[in-house]
Amino acid sequence: MFKRGVTKMQIFGRPDHKNHSLVVPGTSQKCARNRPQCIAQRILVTGGAGYIGSHTCVALLEAGHVVTVVDNLCNSKIQTIDRIKQITKKDLTFYQKDVTDEAAVDAIFSNHSFDGIIHFAGFKAVGESVEFPLKYYYNNTVSTMVLAKYCLKYGVKQFVFSSSATVYGENEVPFVETMRLLPTTNPYGETKVISERVLTDIAKANPGFSVSLLRYFNPVGAHESGLIGEDPRGIPNNLMPFITQVANGKLEKLRVFGNDYPTADGTGVRDYIHVVDLAEGHVAALENLTAGVHVYNLGTGRGTSVLELVNAFQEVNGVKVPYEIVDRRPGDIAECYADASKAKAELGWTAKRGIKEMCRDAWKWGHLTAANPSP
Repeated sequence: MFKRGVTKMQIFGRPDHKNHSLVVPGTSQKCARNRPQCIAQRILVTGGAGYIGSHTCVALLEAGHVVTVVDNLCNSKIQTIDRIKQITKKDLTFYQKDVTDEAAVDAIFSNHSFDGIIHFAGFKAVGESVEFPLKYYYNNTVSTMVLAKYCLKYGVKQFVFSSSATVYGENEVPFVETMRLLPTTNPYGETKVISERVLTDIAKANPGFSVSLLRYFNPVGAHESGLIGEDPRGIPNNLMPFITQVANGKLEKLRVFGNDYPTADGTGVRDYIHVVDLAEGHVAALENLTAGVHVYNLGTGRGTSVLELVNAFQEVNGVKVPYEIVDRRPGDIAECYADASKAKAELGWTAKRGIKEMCRDAWKWGHLTAANPSP
């Protein structure tokens, strides 16, 4: 029987209830990828139907872990869950629930014996956060606190948090994990700072609670299969899906927010990272998590301007991307890229895919979604 607040209609896949056999027999099976030190774990992924979350689910399943996803589908689609299964040829459990809903989260935790959680669920548009700060503060911080509360209640000791490079504020680049955090330039970034502090304080008060805070930059690209990628509802807030929608004719032209920044070509510089590299970074953080709080930058260590990315996309894919320069967007900063050497040293992780692969895979995904749009 399913417990309070959860019905069969809200679940896809085979749930690993405490009193039923597991899809993978708990912690007795070794992970994939020839890593004998890695034990298969039961992992809850919040926001797992979203862009980064879905790629991380693929990476987790391919590594031999058991995955449960909770997502309210406010900015994602149920078809993504089926595509994750199609890519991996493996099953997962799905709940369509909001993780700010304590009763729903309690019911999910009570139905499973999770070893860890990777928390992606949250609103993420910088400009929108400036316009609707309360919406962002409530959703992004309450979700973190609710999940942490039930981790403690049910003895889930590993918490990987999808943070952001925006927590650094207008620090000197490249950003390093030991920097003092300066005031953020937007409410979205502040919600990440608050969530980091909440998790850090919880870990200090509960020595068995292990936390990994992953600060990353601008994920782009898509899975090489072309089956999953960034598919926002409405007009995209992020650069790459905007570029692909202009390239395939869905949108007329790209808006470039400002060309008067103190950068080489006047446009904003960001550390673009292939989403598959980023997903693998989350898995590496989970599999190497030890007691305490650990902070890692996940990035390439190289900055690329908006116009450099547009030009690379046109060159790699042989398409035109018309654009216009418009006013700066509230909350944006000139440069944002990282020193990711700590992740390499402690997690054995580095970004393997470059700008060309990012542009190629994004266009393959954009091309397929234009030809076969999902509802």
